[in-house]
Amino acid sequence: MTLDDYILQHIDEESDYLKALYRDTHLKLLYPRMASGHLQGRILKMLVRMMRPRRVLEIGTYSGYSALCMAEGLPNDGHLYTFEINDEQEEFTRPWLEGSPYADKITFYIGDALQLAPHLGETFDLTFIDGDKRKYTDYYEMALSLTTDGGFLIADNTLWDGHVIDPDMRDAQTMSIRTFNDTVKQDPRVEKVILPLRDGLTVIRKK
Repeated sequence: MTLDDYILQHIDEESDYLKALYRDTHLKLLYPRMASGHLQGRILKMLVRMMRPRRVLEIGTYSGYSALCMAEGLPNDGHLYTFEINDEQEEFTRPWLEGSPYADKITFYIGDALQLAPHLGETFDLTFIDGDKRKYTDYYEMALSLTTDGGFLIADNTLWDGHVIDPDMRDAQTMSIRTFNDTVKQDPRVEKVILPLRDGLTVIRKK
């Protein structure tokens, strides 16, 4: 038994619906590793329970797994707005979201969150950033401008499989994640901590 196996055996189970979605993601989508999965999904739900946001913005829906986990943790009057820029993803993802027990708490958009989210007329208590890594700093600035004082942002993949500390890795995605991490580190408007979970999860609180 690996330590990862032990962890999964000692945390809350994911629902049968999430298990089916995760399995379908691996069967039908090209990059199934992009889905949050059991451990990160339970952590996202727990963080939402702790933060108690009423309005959540998600940038990068992919298969919908993380959206469903966060919706699961929302209070009764909570709502999640999730954006997926890849229109080819809609045929897979929309039925999973609309067929879920949390369909009434989720609004799913196909399009660029940078262009669309500022026009929703909403402010957000929590934003989950998991979109195009090359745009992370842009997403951050946009989301922070829409975040309530004391609200939170969570950014996924901020350790980028360890590439952030490899000087030989200079591709656009790695360089952009490094820039994002440096930007957040130096930003006096926020408090921040990186959790070494899976591929790195940065939790940010707007002062």
